[in-house]
Amino acid sequence: LTLAHGCYWGKCSFCDVTLDYIQRYEPLTAEILCDRIEEIIAQTGQTGFHFVDEAAPPALMRDLAVEIIKRKITITWWTNIRFEKSFSADLCRLLKASGCIAVSGGLEVASDRLLELMKKGVTVAQVAQVCDSFTKAGIMVHSYLMYGFPTQTAQETINSLEMVRQLFELGIVQSGFWHRLAMTSHSPIGLEPHVYGVERIGPNFGGFADNDLWHNDPKGTNHDLYGEGLRKSLFNYMHGVCFEFPLRKWFDFKTPKPTIAPRFIEFALEMNTDKQPRKHSRILWINPLPKVEYFKDDEGYDMAELTFANKKSSSEIVLDADLGEWLVLTLAKAYVKSDKPYTFQELKMDFEDADFGEFEEIFGGELFEGLREFGLLVL
Repeated sequence: LTLAHGCYWGKCSFCDVTLDYIQRYEPLTAEILCDRIEEIIAQTGQTGFHFVDEAAPPALMRDLAVEIIKRKITITWWTNIRFEKSFSADLCRLLKASGCIAVSGGLEVASDRLLELMKKGVTVAQVAQVCDSFTKAGIMVHSYLMYGFPTQTAQETINSLEMVRQLFELGIVQSGFWHRLAMTSHSPIGLEPHVYGVERIGPNFGGFADNDLWHNDPKGTNHDLYGEGLRKSLFNYMHGVCFEFPLRKWFDFKTPKPTIAPRFIEFALEMNTDKQPRKHSRILWINPLPKVEYFKDDEGYDMAELTFANKKSSSEIVLDADLGEWLVLTLAKAYVKSDKPYTFQELKMDFEDADFGEFEEIFGGELFEGLREFGLLVL
């Protein structure tokens, strides 16, 4: 299936962005997609779905996941994405809850200079953070890797390999493949090679489907030399071995030493990327609503015990009766089956109207952190 025709980004300079299958972006709705999923399950009995989008839109993936959970459809699914910042930790948890088991996306050259040149709209640090969120949610990450981009130097190729080594060593990417850049006639590189510092040298047009072009890269390195070493190193990294090997040992010719900090990816993951939710962020509860029992404690105070249960475990929290009652009503508003989305602004206003204290203190406190473990998401 496809979530959308075309690509919502449509800017990558190595891609056929001028052709209809990329250029014309037309998304479906989550409701239509789930109707088709249910129909295919009824017809075939198959419950594994691959969405073959060029790049699945994060907002539509979110809506699809909500609709799958709302309808109680049990499937596994995977798709192709861009590693963009929209994929927060909570969104990844939502996708996992709906049956998403894997994503594939393009890290490509693993060089910020070249990523900017190819108009990917991401940085290596951002890709690392997104991959970490997917992995922590239990979703496998496959990375498309690229070498031979116009003006890519030997130093940048080795630095890219070092980035990839760190990603695999930290376990936040589980699979990958190195692709040699192909210049295509319908990509920005193919249409204006001089802008990217390369020279088209052929082939002569044969009259039909002249798609792949030959080119020289006078500003870059001899990219053909690196393919085998990149392939061998990645094969080992995917098997969890040889991370300690000096990168030069993967090649049978002299290569520069990497100039990337040995803990670059680790430091990128430590950067605080959590942001205050926007007022229109959706508050979503994806597990069954809690059961509540009211009682008096030993000192005669009215209390409430809320029991949260999912398929794997159950947990209880005890609160003042008034706060417990408010929380039960609030989670009902945020419940995935609710017809009306419940926003962060509404949550804040409801809390302040109930006069339980400072909202910022309790939202960032132990209670809400516990609720986020039980199934509360901010999207």
